Amino acid sequence: MSNPVESGRTTLSDYRVALTTPAARRPLVASLLARLPIAMIGISGLLYVQHRTGTYAVAGLVSASTLVGVAIGSVVQGRLIDRFGPTRPLLVVVALFAVTMAGLVAAIESGAATPVLVVLAGGIGLFEPMCGSASRALWGRLLPSGPALTAAYSYEAISMEVFFILGPGLAGALIAAPWPGTGMVLGGACMAVGAVLFALSPAVRAWPPSPRGKTPLLGAFSSPGMRTLALAALGFGMVIGFVEVAVPAAATEAGNTALGGVLLSVWSVSSVAFGIVYSLRPWPKPLGLRLPVLLALFGASVALLAWPSTLWGLAVALLASGALITPQSTTHSMTIELVAPKNTAAEAFGWVLTAITLGLAFGQSASGYLVELSGPPLAFGVASVCALVVAGAVWLRKHTVRARAADDGRTEGAEDTEGTKDATIS
Repeated sequence: MSNPVESGRTTLSDYRVALTTPAARRPLVASLLARLPIAMIGISGLLYVQHRTGTYAVAGLVSASTLVGVAIGSVVQGRLIDRFGPTRPLLVVVALFAVTMAGLVAAIESGAATPVLVVLAGGIGLFEPMCGSASRALWGRLLPSGPALTAAYSYEAISMEVFFILGPGLAGALIAAPWPGTGMVLGGACMAVGAVLFALSPAVRAWPPSPRGKTPLLGAFSSPGMRTLALAALGFGMVIGFVEVAVPAAATEAGNTALGGVLLSVWSVSSVAFGIVYSLRPWPKPLGLRLPVLLALFGASVALLAWPSTLWGLAVALLASGALITPQSTTHSMTIELVAPKNTAAEAFGWVLTAITLGLAFGQSASGYLVELSGPPLAFGVASVCALVVAGAVWLRKHTVRARAADDGRTEGAEDTEGTKDATIS
């Protein structure tokens, strides 16, 4: 019997079914509000710190500290959400997030030492409410495995790309406000309000705590399939990190620094557009094969970015390579549905976020060095090689991407919820 998670094929009507599910409406809107500033807070904070301190070195340390906090917090929060349900953990971290955000603003305004700013920025990342993990896991409770659930995961990936398009633009616009901290504070407030509304929505409050049981030290990461997925996500993040530094550097070399952000937005636009088309007929069908193939194609397409000699040519190449971003994000979500141990869906998504974040950090730092050494083309070339190497490693582990054994093979998304769906993934 064909596995509905493996098939992954959707139609536009499946999107309609998913997004009009009555129980999903309130958390859907609240989640949008909570995640809208996800790409805005970090950039706004970086620009705010640079504006007050006059140095990008300190601003970069603060930004990196936030990423480290997110990498740790996504897994910890995911495990707490799986164990206790989302409501209590999210309300607690929102309160801590607000306190830490206020502390960072006060420290920046008072000219506090760099270590203080770095610690507080790490706290913001650590306590950033992980509505994305909870929202992704909630879909698995509201919909049965099949095309509508796949469409919901595709929607999650597409919506995140939209936020990454809007975030930098909003941050850039708000830094020109009378107070340079406006973007960071406004984004933080939006995220906190959205997270509270999400946590208090009926469908989320109905999410019961998981039964107590023996939990492996590594939790969701104890699954071989999850480790393979994390490896693919690491490679995905690495490539994005390389490109996010090399593209603005290419724009600067061409004498038009302002176009750097615009070119990255072009990358995201093609990702959103192709993501919808790809979900209608995904390829390859087996997820164990799809993970390395998409990553390898992504790496090969990024190599093309090294060839254009003009920004117009670079924009065209970015349109082509960006088309493969959302298909990978959707595949990551679908793979979680297949391989994550029972009652670990939110934590599993946290591990994916952590892997992507670590990949981003490595890619950005390595790309910066390579750009200084030889220019953007070298960074694009190395990004391609890294993607192909990691894709090869994922290929060798493709046999691990399979449904769990019958005794614990049901993922969070495959559990019975109020008698609405079949628990078996087969």
